[in-house]
Amino acid sequence: MPRRTAYAVLAALAAVVVLISTAIFIGIGNSDGTLDAAARKPGGSAAPASAGTWVGTWSTSAAAAEPNTLRGYAGMSIRNVVHTSVGGSQARIQLSNLYSARPLTITHASLALAAAPSNPTAAAGTMRRLTFGERSWVTIPPGQAATSDPVRLDIPEAADLLVTTYTPRASGSVTYHPHARQTSYLARGDRTEDTTGAAYTEQSPYWRYLTAVDVWSTEAHGAVAVIGDSITDGITSTAGANHRWTDFLAERLRTEPGAPRYSVLNSGISGNRVLTDGTQVPPNNPSALSRFERDVLSRTGVKAVVVELGVNDILRPPHQTDADAIVRGLRRLTEQAHARGLRVVGATLAPFYGHRGYSPRLEAVRQQVNTRIRSGEVFDDVVDFDRALRDPVFPLRLRPSYDSGDHLHPSDDGYRAMARALDLDDLKAGAAAEL
Repeated sequence: MPRRTAYAVLAALAAVVVLISTAIFIGIGNSDGTLDAAARKPGGSAAPASAGTWVGTWSTSAAAAEPNTLRGYAGMSIRNVVHTSVGGSQARIQLSNLYSARPLTITHASLALAAAPSNPTAAAGTMRRLTFGERSWVTIPPGQAATSDPVRLDIPEAADLLVTTYTPRASGSVTYHPHARQTSYLARGDRTEDTTGAAYTEQSPYWRYLTAVDVWSTEAHGAVAVIGDSITDGITSTAGANHRWTDFLAERLRTEPGAPRYSVLNSGISGNRVLTDGTQVPPNNPSALSRFERDVLSRTGVKAVVVELGVNDILRPPHQTDADAIVRGLRRLTEQAHARGLRVVGATLAPFYGHRGYSPRLEAVRQQVNTRIRSGEVFDDVVDFDRALRDPVFPLRLRPSYDSGDHLHPSDDGYRAMARALDLDDLKAGAAAEL
């Protein structure tokens, strides 16, 4: 073959390789949600994966079956009000039927921005109908969850969203989160896409069915997932004000120079323990060990984990007085996170002197657990909530200005102090430490 002809053949082959490589690059999508099917539809404005990612902006934990709801809320619309930590240009939701023995059929669901904080009225032009597999309805089997298709909606950071569902018939016990510290609403009939709140005459302190909201964000790089008890649940924070310590942490992450641009996902359950489940089957108030995968590791975009747990293992009957057992449980959470390549920031146990459950014997267990946590043998990094909250004059108790009044749960100022105590550099993605 003449040299000139050989060069021509090689050039042609090289061109073919380039064309094939380009076709493969364009034709393959990502299975992790970085470029979803809806975003590729004609008329969409989705950008390449490098311009954005799915990240959780809000979450809560399915905590129990709502009492006296064996027939569910047949023929009623439930309008959950939730607060975003980061914004985005698309959104999708997760609904849970964890605590029902019967299938849950949602025939109509919607998402909108609230016109005002804690208000059931939708902001003008923001009402969106939700679909599931491009259908307007979904049936969720007992014990399972379902995620909606994405909808396009400009969602601001630190904004209230309205997520509304309608169930036409009896569906069994309602999966709920009882201590929302947020007012949600109910209306009779299918009022899912009502933009006014006039029909939503019944108020509720619960979140029902809804367990997560994700957004497509070009600013957030991931999420911090926080697992905890009533202190993380924010049970004594001002209702409707978003003054849980995780809300103050989200504010820091949004505003402080050099902070990692993460959302904050709150998986606190009041009364939660590391080691022991609640009653019922499946268990109400499942232990941190049994729910860690569902409530933390499986959340969208998690880059770091914060653990605030252990007080209830000591305070709630039957009292766990073996500090080693609590520490082993906390270490197991860390090991599960390490298996996903996630660093874990763990909190010391805050003071509870003066609480009705206090005793010197239980205080000694708290001190033993805190000593082990501070030693670095339990978590990758430590946030010292004990030091941040305790009274410098009498360290066994909460500082009076940080005490909600029950000598266990912080006030709004106490929750803010907790958020300030966390070193934001500890949340930045990195290799898990060798413990």
